[in-house]
Amino acid sequence: MYAIIETGGKQYKVQEGDVVFVEKLNAEEGDAVNFDKVLLMSTDSGVTPGKPFVEGAKVEGTVLAQGKAKKIVVFKYKPKKNIRKKQGHRQPFTKVQIDKIVG
Repeated sequence: MYAIIETGGKQYKVQEGDVVFVEKLNAEEGDAVNFDKVLLMSTDSGVTPGKPFVEGAKVEGTVLAQGKAKKIVVFKYKPKKNIRKKQGHRQPFTKVQIDKIVG
């Protein structure tokens, strides 16, 4: 049994027990989170696509941690003009464990 959910403008394929890194959510560690935007559900009886979302379906999870990803370096330059700009970025994320798929 799996589901495809949408959160933070991205889509994730999740199963019960999975640990996923999603875009930052406003929740503390240990809080329960619900994902209502279920795009597709697959069960033993078959696949249920959403139009655009599956009605009555939701995915429940628990926040394990809040954090930041490794730093990436953004380096912009214009050749022959002596223009260089170096910048770093660390994307915040939320680590979520999927507890139950209800549908």
